[in-house]
Amino acid sequence: MSRDRIDAIDQELQRLISERATLVHADGVHLTEQDARALAAVLAENTGPLDDASMLRIFREILDAGHALSAPYSVAYLGPEGTYSHAATQRHFGQAVDGRPQPGIAEIFRAVEGGQARFGVAPVENSTEGTVNQTLDLLMGTSLRICGEVRVRIEHRLLSRERALGDISSVHAHPQALAQCRHWLEACLPGVKQVSESSNAEAARLAALPEAAGVAAIAGEAAAVLYALETLESGIEDIKTNTTRFIVVGDHDAAPSGRDTTSLLIGAPHRPGGLLHMLEPFEVAGVSMTRIESRPSRDSLWDYVFFIDVEGHQTDSTLAPVIAELRHLAPRLRVLGSYPAAL
Repeated sequence: MSRDRIDAIDQELQRLISERATLVHADGVHLTEQDARALAAVLAENTGPLDDASMLRIFREILDAGHALSAPYSVAYLGPEGTYSHAATQRHFGQAVDGRPQPGIAEIFRAVEGGQARFGVAPVENSTEGTVNQTLDLLMGTSLRICGEVRVRIEHRLLSRERALGDISSVHAHPQALAQCRHWLEACLPGVKQVSESSNAEAARLAALPEAAGVAAIAGEAAAVLYALETLESGIEDIKTNTTRFIVVGDHDAAPSGRDTTSLLIGAPHRPGGLLHMLEPFEVAGVSMTRIESRPSRDSLWDYVFFIDVEGHQTDSTLAPVIAELRHLAPRLRVLGSYPAAL
């Protein structure tokens, strides 16, 4: 009988998970790059019927539960609870993470630098809104290393204690979320008051108050669960591919995982073709560049630095010689970190 077979599989799964957790606890295995290799293998071996996202979610929880036997990761993120930063933290570190919500991005960096958290999760770019400049500026002045990244698809939901759109009298959200849902709000809730809040999570908290009759919030699934709100509509964002990339910062370099990204901070010489000269070693070596962004260096007027992401680990035989060459060519060069690429 299929039920008997399922019960037997469940028992075997429990035995194997317990055996794995015992080995992890005994060896003290607690490295994000090892998790990245394990999850990449899960993707490579997955043949269905569960999709990749489901398999990753299951194995992430198994990995994190094993780590929690020693001590959960303490991670600073942009709070409060229920934000997309909170969701990114749980996606990368699992549900058992010791989350430390912070009021701002600068506080995330300070918490890790001061030892109040082992890691920090900070937004660095959004596919529709562009770069988070504050994060780049903080990377210029910190000794912390980028040791991971996570990408979160921004799916906005309309949340409320009410059960019908017709009962909604005001919609609360962060101004960016209101802007990202502008067309849907105009079409489905015309004339309804829109109220800006400090975060979508704060909007959800307000919508959950007993006296919040007619109040709705725009937020994600995590906020819906945290504040026990009804989802009146999901996927109300105007651009369905909207994604935010977060970086994980810590005080150590990540070992190679086999599928890595390296982030560099480069200063180009002030002369015609100066930046092109800095980029030529990548082309000659066949190293793929995935991102380049400029920011004022703050050292002198009209002086800029460039944040560059390339494929590979800084210790790879292809990339290491390029970095060595750039140390002689560039007036300023710093490796911000090599880390497992987001799955």
